[in-house]
Amino acid sequence: MLARLSPDVRQYLVITGNYWAFTLTDGALRMLVVLHFHALGYSPLQVALLFLFYEIFGVITNLVGGWLGARIGLNRTMNIGLGMQVAALSMLLVPAAWLTVPWVMSAQALSGVAKDLNKMSAKSSIKLLVPGDRQGALYGWVAALTGSKNALKGVGFFLGGALLTAIGFRWSVAAMAIGLALVWLLSLVLLKRDLGKARSKPKFRDLLSKSRAINLLSAARLFLFGARDVWFVVALPVFLAQSLGWDFWQVGGFLAAWVIGYGLVQSIAPYFTGRRSGRVPDGRTAFLWAVALAVIPAAMASALVQGQSPQYVLIAGLAVFGVLFAVNSSLHSYLIVSYAAEDGVSLDVGFYYMANALGRLLGTILSGWIFQVAGLGACLTISAAMVAAAAIVSIALPRHKVTQLESTGLQPPGGSGR
Repeated sequence: MLARLSPDVRQYLVITGNYWAFTLTDGALRMLVVLHFHALGYSPLQVALLFLFYEIFGVITNLVGGWLGARIGLNRTMNIGLGMQVAALSMLLVPAAWLTVPWVMSAQALSGVAKDLNKMSAKSSIKLLVPGDRQGALYGWVAALTGSKNALKGVGFFLGGALLTAIGFRWSVAAMAIGLALVWLLSLVLLKRDLGKARSKPKFRDLLSKSRAINLLSAARLFLFGARDVWFVVALPVFLAQSLGWDFWQVGGFLAAWVIGYGLVQSIAPYFTGRRSGRVPDGRTAFLWAVALAVIPAAMASALVQGQSPQYVLIAGLAVFGVLFAVNSSLHSYLIVSYAAEDGVSLDVGFYYMANALGRLLGTILSGWIFQVAGLGACLTISAAMVAAAAIVSIALPRHKVTQLESTGLQPPGGSGR
Protein backbone atom coordinates (compact mmCIF):
# COMPACT_ATOMS: atom_id res chain seq x y z
CA MET A 1 0.00 0.00 0.00
CA LEU A 2 2.81 2.42 0.88
CA ALA A 3 4.47 1.68 -2.47
CA ARG A 4 1.46 3.21 -4.26
CA LEU A 5 1.88 6.54 -2.50
CA SER A 6 3.83 9.36 -4.15
CA PRO A 7 7.45 9.88 -3.01
CA ASP A 8 6.47 13.21 -1.40
CA VAL A 9 3.72 11.60 0.68
CA ARG A 10 6.04 8.76 1.73
CA GLN A 11 8.60 11.32 2.89
CA TYR A 12 5.86 13.22 4.73
CA LEU A 13 4.93 10.01 6.56
CA VAL A 14 8.56 9.31 7.52
CA ILE A 15 9.02 12.88 8.77
CA THR A 16 5.74 12.79 10.69
CA GLY A 17 6.55 9.38 12.19
CA ASN A 18 9.92 10.68 13.40
CA TYR A 19 8.29 13.77 14.83
CA TRP A 20 5.58 11.73 16.56
CA ALA A 21 8.03 9.32 18.20
CA PHE A 22 10.30 12.11 19.35
CA THR A 23 7.40 14.16 20.73
CA LEU A 24 6.01 11.20 22.68
CA THR A 25 9.30 10.78 24.56
CA ASP A 26 9.76 14.55 24.97
CA GLY A 27 6.35 15.02 26.60
CA ALA A 28 6.76 11.96 28.83
CA LEU A 29 10.25 13.03 29.92
CA ARG A 30 9.07 16.51 30.88
CA MET A 31 6.28 15.11 33.04
CA LEU A 32 8.63 12.55 34.61
CA VAL A 33 11.16 15.24 35.56
CA VAL A 34 8.58 17.72 36.93
CA LEU A 35 6.70 15.18 39.06
CA HIS A 36 9.68 13.07 40.15
CA PHE A 37 11.80 15.98 41.35
CA HIS A 38 8.84 17.79 42.93
CA ALA A 39 8.16 14.59 44.89
CA LEU A 40 11.81 14.61 46.03
CA GLY A 41 11.21 18.01 47.64
CA TYR A 42 12.43 20.45 44.98
CA SER A 43 10.75 23.88 45.09
CA PRO A 44 8.84 25.16 42.01
CA LEU A 45 11.73 27.48 41.11
CA GLN A 46 14.26 24.63 41.44
CA VAL A 47 12.12 22.43 39.17
CA ALA A 48 11.94 25.27 36.64
CA LEU A 49 15.74 25.63 36.73
CA LEU A 50 16.10 21.96 35.73
CA PHE A 51 14.70 23.03 32.35
CA LEU A 52 16.83 26.16 32.09
CA PHE A 53 19.50 24.59 29.85
CA TYR A 54 16.79 22.77 27.86
CA GLU A 55 15.32 26.11 26.82
CA ILE A 56 18.64 28.01 26.49
CA PHE A 57 20.08 25.37 24.20
CA GLY A 58 16.79 25.32 22.29
CA VAL A 59 17.31 29.02 21.49
CA ILE A 60 20.86 28.39 20.27
CA THR A 61 19.91 25.24 18.35
CA ASN A 62 17.10 26.88 16.40
CA LEU A 63 19.41 29.70 15.36
CA VAL A 64 22.39 27.53 14.40
CA GLY A 65 20.32 24.50 13.37
CA GLY A 66 18.65 26.35 10.49
CA TRP A 67 22.06 27.25 9.10
CA LEU A 68 23.27 23.68 9.62
CA GLY A 69 20.19 22.20 7.92
CA ALA A 70 20.71 24.42 4.86
CA ARG A 71 24.33 23.24 4.61
CA ILE A 72 24.11 19.49 5.31
CA GLY A 73 20.43 18.71 4.64
CA LEU A 74 17.37 18.35 6.85
CA ASN A 75 17.56 14.55 6.85
CA ARG A 76 20.85 14.72 8.73
CA THR A 77 19.70 17.33 11.25
CA MET A 78 16.55 15.30 11.95
CA ASN A 79 18.53 12.10 12.50
CA ILE A 80 21.11 13.90 14.63
CA GLY A 81 18.25 15.14 16.80
CA LEU A 82 16.83 11.64 17.25
CA GLY A 83 20.24 10.25 18.19
CA MET A 84 20.85 13.03 20.70
CA GLN A 85 17.52 12.38 22.42
CA VAL A 86 18.47 8.74 22.87
CA ALA A 87 21.73 9.92 24.46
CA ALA A 88 19.87 12.38 26.73
CA LEU A 89 17.53 9.66 27.95
CA SER A 90 20.49 7.35 28.56
CA MET A 91 22.11 10.01 30.79
CA LEU A 92 19.18 9.67 33.20
CA LEU A 93 19.69 5.92 33.62
CA VAL A 94 22.56 6.41 36.07
CA PRO A 95 22.12 5.45 39.76
CA ALA A 96 19.78 7.75 41.70
CA ALA A 97 22.67 9.25 43.70
CA TRP A 98 24.16 10.61 40.45
CA LEU A 99 21.00 12.50 39.49
CA THR A 100 22.26 15.81 40.82
CA VAL A 101 20.91 19.13 39.56
CA PRO A 102 23.92 19.79 37.25
CA TRP A 103 23.66 16.28 35.76
CA VAL A 104 19.92 16.55 35.09
CA MET A 105 20.35 20.05 33.66
CA SER A 106 23.04 18.69 31.31
CA ALA A 107 20.76 15.89 30.15
CA GLN A 108 17.98 18.43 29.60
CA ALA A 109 20.39 20.64 27.63
CA LEU A 110 21.12 17.73 25.27
CA SER A 111 17.39 17.02 25.01
CA GLY A 112 16.73 20.69 24.19
CA VAL A 113 19.22 20.59 21.32
CA ALA A 114 17.69 17.34 20.08
CA LYS A 115 14.08 18.56 20.27
CA ASP A 116 14.66 21.73 18.31
CA LEU A 117 16.80 20.06 15.65
CA ASN A 118 13.98 17.58 15.13
CA LYS A 119 11.21 20.20 15.07
CA MET A 120 13.06 22.64 12.82
CA SER A 121 13.82 19.80 10.38
CA ALA A 122 10.24 18.56 10.29
CA LYS A 123 8.61 21.98 9.80
CA SER A 124 11.15 23.06 7.16
CA SER A 125 10.74 19.82 5.21
CA ILE A 126 7.03 20.40 4.62
CA LYS A 127 7.80 23.61 2.69
CA LEU A 128 9.88 21.55 0.25
CA LEU A 129 7.19 18.89 -0.28
CA VAL A 130 4.41 21.32 -1.29
CA PRO A 131 4.54 23.50 -4.46
CA GLY A 132 4.78 27.22 -3.72
CA ASP A 133 1.48 28.03 -5.47
CA ARG A 134 -0.51 25.60 -3.29
CA GLN A 135 -0.93 27.73 -0.16
CA GLY A 136 -4.15 26.03 0.98
CA ALA A 137 -2.52 22.61 0.79
CA LEU A 138 0.56 23.96 2.58
CA TYR A 139 -1.64 25.21 5.43
CA GLY A 140 -3.34 21.80 5.60
CA TRP A 141 -0.07 19.87 5.73
CA VAL A 142 1.42 22.15 8.39
CA ALA A 143 -1.78 22.00 10.47
CA ALA A 144 -1.86 18.19 10.23
CA LEU A 145 1.78 17.84 11.24
CA THR A 146 1.61 20.36 14.09
CA GLY A 147 -1.76 19.21 15.42
CA SER A 148 -0.89 15.52 15.42
CA LYS A 149 2.45 16.28 17.07
CA ASN A 150 0.80 18.14 19.92
CA ALA A 151 -1.80 15.42 20.40
CA LEU A 152 1.08 12.96 20.78
CA LYS A 153 2.78 15.33 23.22
CA GLY A 154 -0.37 15.16 25.33
CA VAL A 155 -0.24 11.38 25.21
CA GLY A 156 3.38 11.73 26.33
CA PHE A 157 2.32 13.75 29.40
CA PHE A 158 -0.14 11.04 30.37
CA LEU A 159 2.41 8.33 29.62
CA GLY A 160 5.00 10.05 31.83
CA GLY A 161 2.64 10.31 34.80
CA ALA A 162 1.35 6.76 34.35
CA LEU A 163 4.82 5.24 33.93
CA LEU A 164 6.13 7.07 36.99
CA THR A 165 3.26 5.65 39.04
CA ALA A 166 3.57 2.13 37.62
CA ILE A 167 7.30 1.38 37.18
CA GLY A 168 9.21 4.35 38.54
CA PHE A 169 11.53 6.92 37.04
CA ARG A 170 14.47 4.77 35.90
CA TRP A 171 12.54 2.01 34.14
CA SER A 172 10.32 4.58 32.42
CA VAL A 173 13.33 6.35 30.96
CA ALA A 174 14.89 3.05 29.86
CA ALA A 175 11.74 1.99 27.96
CA MET A 176 11.62 5.30 26.11
CA ALA A 177 15.32 5.18 25.20
CA ILE A 178 14.97 1.71 23.65
CA GLY A 179 11.85 2.64 21.66
CA LEU A 180 13.32 5.85 20.27
CA ALA A 181 16.58 4.10 19.32
CA LEU A 182 14.58 1.75 17.07
CA VAL A 183 12.86 4.72 15.40
CA TRP A 184 16.24 6.38 14.86
CA LEU A 185 17.62 3.30 13.08
CA LEU A 186 14.59 3.19 10.76
CA SER A 187 14.93 6.91 10.00
CA LEU A 188 18.57 6.47 8.97
CA VAL A 189 17.40 4.04 6.30
CA LEU A 190 14.18 5.66 5.07
CA LEU A 191 14.69 9.43 5.05
CA LYS A 192 15.62 11.04 1.73
CA ARG A 193 19.31 11.97 1.77
CA ASP A 194 19.38 15.42 0.12
CA LEU A 195 16.23 16.86 1.69
CA GLY A 196 16.48 20.58 2.44
CA LYS A 197 20.08 21.22 1.40
CA ALA A 198 20.44 24.75 -0.01
CA ARG A 199 21.77 25.15 -3.56
CA SER A 200 24.32 27.69 -2.31
CA LYS A 201 26.10 27.26 1.02
CA PRO A 202 24.78 29.94 3.42
CA LYS A 203 27.25 31.99 5.39
CA PHE A 204 27.15 32.09 9.17
CA ARG A 205 26.12 35.76 9.00
CA ASP A 206 22.91 34.64 7.26
CA LEU A 207 21.58 33.26 10.56
CA LEU A 208 19.63 36.43 11.38
CA SER A 209 16.51 36.97 9.31
CA LYS A 210 16.47 39.95 6.95
CA SER A 211 12.70 39.68 6.43
CA ARG A 212 10.52 42.19 8.31
CA ALA A 213 7.55 39.79 8.21
CA ILE A 214 9.56 36.96 9.75
CA ASN A 215 11.02 39.25 12.41
CA LEU A 216 7.54 40.46 13.40
CA LEU A 217 6.08 36.96 13.40
CA SER A 218 9.01 35.73 15.50
CA ALA A 219 8.36 38.44 18.09
CA ALA A 220 4.66 37.49 18.22
CA ARG A 221 5.63 33.84 18.62
CA LEU A 222 7.97 34.69 21.52
CA PHE A 223 5.15 36.37 23.45
CA LEU A 224 2.61 33.67 22.54
CA PHE A 225 4.67 30.77 23.88
CA GLY A 226 5.89 32.72 26.88
CA ALA A 227 2.20 33.26 27.69
CA ARG A 228 1.53 29.52 27.64
CA ASP A 229 4.57 28.32 29.55
CA VAL A 230 4.35 30.94 32.31
CA TRP A 231 1.55 28.86 33.83
CA PHE A 232 1.86 25.51 32.06
CA VAL A 233 5.43 24.28 32.62
CA VAL A 234 5.79 24.37 36.40
CA ALA A 235 3.00 26.39 38.02
CA LEU A 236 0.04 24.27 36.89
CA PRO A 237 1.37 20.72 37.55
CA VAL A 238 2.80 21.78 40.93
CA PHE A 239 -0.46 23.55 41.85
CA LEU A 240 -2.51 20.48 40.94
CA ALA A 241 -0.26 18.16 42.96
CA GLN A 242 0.42 20.49 45.89
CA SER A 243 -2.73 22.56 46.36
CA LEU A 244 -5.41 20.23 45.01
CA GLY A 245 -3.76 16.97 46.12
CA TRP A 246 -3.92 15.23 42.73
CA ASP A 247 -1.91 12.03 42.16
CA PHE A 248 0.82 11.82 39.48
CA TRP A 249 -1.41 10.01 37.00
CA GLN A 250 -4.21 12.56 37.53
CA VAL A 251 -1.85 15.48 36.88
CA GLY A 252 -0.39 13.75 33.83
CA GLY A 253 -3.85 12.79 32.61
CA PHE A 254 -5.24 16.33 32.89
CA LEU A 255 -2.30 17.91 31.09
CA ALA A 256 -2.43 15.11 28.51
CA ALA A 257 -6.12 15.73 27.81
CA TRP A 258 -5.43 19.46 27.44
CA VAL A 259 -2.56 19.00 24.99
CA ILE A 260 -4.36 16.26 23.01
CA GLY A 261 -7.40 18.51 22.61
CA TYR A 262 -5.12 21.40 21.69
CA GLY A 263 -3.43 19.24 19.05
CA LEU A 264 -6.72 18.09 17.55
CA VAL A 265 -7.93 21.70 17.24
CA GLN A 266 -4.61 22.64 15.59
CA SER A 267 -5.11 19.98 12.94
CA ILE A 268 -8.51 21.43 11.93
CA ALA A 269 -7.55 25.10 12.44
CA PRO A 270 -7.84 25.87 8.67
CA TYR A 271 -11.63 25.49 9.00
CA PHE A 272 -11.76 28.21 11.65
CA THR A 273 -9.43 30.64 9.90
CA GLY A 274 -10.43 30.80 6.26
CA ARG A 275 -11.03 27.50 4.46
CA ARG A 276 -14.81 27.82 4.57
CA SER A 277 -14.63 31.29 3.01
CA GLY A 278 -11.96 30.24 0.50
CA ARG A 279 -9.14 32.36 1.96
CA VAL A 280 -5.84 31.68 3.65
CA PRO A 281 -5.01 33.61 6.84
CA ASP A 282 -2.79 36.68 7.09
CA GLY A 283 -1.60 39.18 9.69
CA ARG A 284 -5.08 40.52 10.44
CA THR A 285 -6.26 36.99 11.20
CA ALA A 286 -3.37 36.50 13.63
CA PHE A 287 -4.20 39.78 15.39
CA LEU A 288 -7.90 38.97 15.88
CA TRP A 289 -7.27 35.49 17.26
CA ALA A 290 -4.60 36.81 19.65
CA VAL A 291 -7.03 39.41 21.02
CA ALA A 292 -9.60 36.67 21.69
CA LEU A 293 -6.98 34.55 23.47
CA ALA A 294 -5.80 37.38 25.77
CA VAL A 295 -9.24 37.61 27.39
CA ILE A 296 -9.15 34.06 28.80
CA PRO A 297 -6.19 34.09 31.23
CA ALA A 298 -7.26 37.56 32.39
CA ALA A 299 -10.74 36.23 33.19
CA MET A 300 -9.27 33.17 34.95
CA ALA A 301 -6.98 35.30 37.11
CA SER A 302 -9.94 37.51 38.04
CA ALA A 303 -12.06 34.47 38.98
CA LEU A 304 -9.31 33.09 41.24
CA VAL A 305 -8.91 36.45 42.98
CA GLN A 306 -12.68 36.52 43.62
CA GLY A 307 -12.44 33.16 45.39
CA GLN A 308 -14.03 30.94 42.75
CA SER A 309 -13.28 27.20 42.95
CA PRO A 310 -9.76 26.74 41.49
CA GLN A 311 -10.64 23.30 40.14
CA TYR A 312 -13.60 24.55 38.07
CA VAL A 313 -11.81 27.72 36.96
CA LEU A 314 -8.82 25.72 35.71
CA ILE A 315 -10.78 22.99 33.95
CA ALA A 316 -13.23 25.33 32.19
CA GLY A 317 -10.81 28.19 31.58
CA LEU A 318 -7.98 26.07 30.26
CA ALA A 319 -10.34 24.22 27.92
CA VAL A 320 -11.24 27.53 26.23
CA PHE A 321 -7.64 28.74 26.37
CA GLY A 322 -6.52 25.49 24.71
CA VAL A 323 -8.88 25.91 21.76
CA LEU A 324 -7.90 29.52 21.13
CA PHE A 325 -4.20 28.91 21.71
CA ALA A 326 -4.28 26.01 19.25
CA VAL A 327 -5.71 28.21 16.50
CA ASN A 328 -3.14 30.95 17.23
CA SER A 329 -0.25 28.47 17.18
CA SER A 330 -1.45 26.81 13.96
CA LEU A 331 -1.80 30.22 12.30
CA HIS A 332 1.78 31.09 13.20
CA SER A 333 3.07 27.71 12.01
CA TYR A 334 1.45 28.26 8.61
CA LEU A 335 2.59 31.88 8.30
CA ILE A 336 6.26 31.12 8.96
CA VAL A 337 6.35 28.35 6.38
CA SER A 338 4.51 30.60 3.94
CA TYR A 339 6.85 33.57 4.52
CA ALA A 340 10.06 31.50 4.44
CA ALA A 341 12.28 31.52 1.35
CA GLU A 342 12.27 28.11 -0.39
CA ASP A 343 16.04 27.89 -0.91
CA GLY A 344 17.49 27.53 2.55
CA VAL A 345 14.03 27.44 4.15
CA SER A 346 15.53 26.11 7.38
CA LEU A 347 17.31 29.44 7.95
CA ASP A 348 14.03 31.36 8.23
CA VAL A 349 12.23 28.59 10.09
CA GLY A 350 15.18 28.16 12.43
CA PHE A 351 15.22 31.88 13.28
CA TYR A 352 11.49 31.81 13.97
CA TYR A 353 11.73 28.78 16.25
CA MET A 354 14.67 30.42 18.01
CA ALA A 355 12.16 33.10 19.07
CA ASN A 356 9.72 30.32 20.00
CA ALA A 357 12.38 28.75 22.24
CA LEU A 358 13.23 32.13 23.76
CA GLY A 359 9.56 32.55 24.67
CA ARG A 360 9.54 29.11 26.28
CA LEU A 361 12.70 29.98 28.21
CA LEU A 362 11.15 33.19 29.51
CA GLY A 363 7.90 31.43 30.37
CA THR A 364 9.67 28.55 32.13
CA ILE A 365 11.71 30.79 34.41
CA LEU A 366 8.72 33.02 35.18
CA SER A 367 6.53 29.96 35.79
CA GLY A 368 8.66 28.77 38.70
CA TRP A 369 9.51 32.21 40.09
CA ILE A 370 6.12 33.95 39.82
CA PHE A 371 4.27 30.89 41.14
CA GLN A 372 6.61 30.61 44.12
CA VAL A 373 6.30 34.27 45.13
CA ALA A 374 2.77 35.20 44.02
CA GLY A 375 0.76 32.10 43.04
CA LEU A 376 -1.07 30.78 40.00
CA GLY A 377 -3.31 33.85 39.59
CA ALA A 378 -0.26 36.05 39.04
CA CYS A 379 1.05 33.60 36.41
CA LEU A 380 -2.26 33.88 34.54
CA THR A 381 -2.12 37.70 34.71
CA ILE A 382 1.36 37.68 33.17
CA SER A 383 0.04 35.27 30.53
CA ALA A 384 -2.71 37.70 29.54
CA ALA A 385 -0.20 40.54 29.22
CA MET A 386 2.07 38.44 26.99
CA VAL A 387 -0.77 37.46 24.65
CA ALA A 388 -1.77 41.11 24.42
CA ALA A 389 1.82 41.92 23.38
CA ALA A 390 1.61 39.23 20.67
CA ALA A 391 -1.59 40.83 19.38
CA ILE A 392 0.00 44.27 19.23
CA VAL A 393 2.96 42.94 17.23
CA SER A 394 0.61 41.07 14.87
CA ILE A 395 -1.02 44.34 13.77
CA ALA A 396 2.06 45.01 11.59
CA LEU A 397 2.13 41.56 9.90
CA PRO A 398 1.52 41.49 6.11
CA ARG A 399 -2.05 41.17 4.87
CA HIS A 400 -3.25 39.45 1.72
CA LYS A 401 -5.33 41.23 -0.85
CA VAL A 402 -7.22 38.17 -2.09
CA THR A 403 -5.77 34.68 -1.83
CA GLN A 404 -8.03 31.81 -2.77
CA LEU A 405 -7.49 28.29 -1.50
CA GLU A 406 -6.95 25.94 -4.39
CA SER A 407 -9.62 23.38 -5.04
CA THR A 408 -7.27 20.94 -6.75
CA GLY A 409 -3.67 19.90 -6.43
CA LEU A 410 -1.54 18.41 -3.70
CA GLN A 411 -3.55 17.80 -0.53
CA PRO A 412 -2.48 16.78 2.94
CA PRO A 413 -2.57 13.06 3.73
CA GLY A 414 -6.14 12.00 4.28
CA GLY A 415 -7.54 14.68 1.99
CA SER A 416 -8.44 18.30 2.44
CA GLY A 417 -10.58 17.53 5.45
CA ARG A 418 -7.59 17.70 7.76
